[in-house]
Amino acid sequence: MRKFPSVCDFFVIASGASTTQVRAISDNIVRELKEKGERVWHTEGEREALWVLLDFGDVVCHVFNGDTRRYYNLEKLWKGAPQKSFIETEKRRPGKKAAPRAKKKKRRLKK
Repeated sequence: MRKFPSVCDFFVIASGASTTQVRAISDNIVRELKEKGERVWHTEGEREALWVLLDFGDVVCHVFNGDTRRYYNLEKLWKGAPQKSFIETEKRRPGKKAAPRAKKKKRRLKK
């Protein structure tokens, strides 16, 4: 985004499957960055949670409901800007063990 006239250097675009998930994602972003000493300058859309905007100054986070993200399609609007996609990963809390995997039952074929 630095090459484009804009109010920030980076956009972070994420989406949730429901308004509850959009709120949880945006709350987690604010909490994690607060722990790192960053503060949110401005927020919008928290009440409806269809599109939550979190302004951290040089970084602006957009957390969308899926339908709202498809409608506004910010990726197309900023298609000339460099993009990097991230694969969703499960974050484990320290000291928390991973859920045990279900054991596969062996089947014996009848002859």
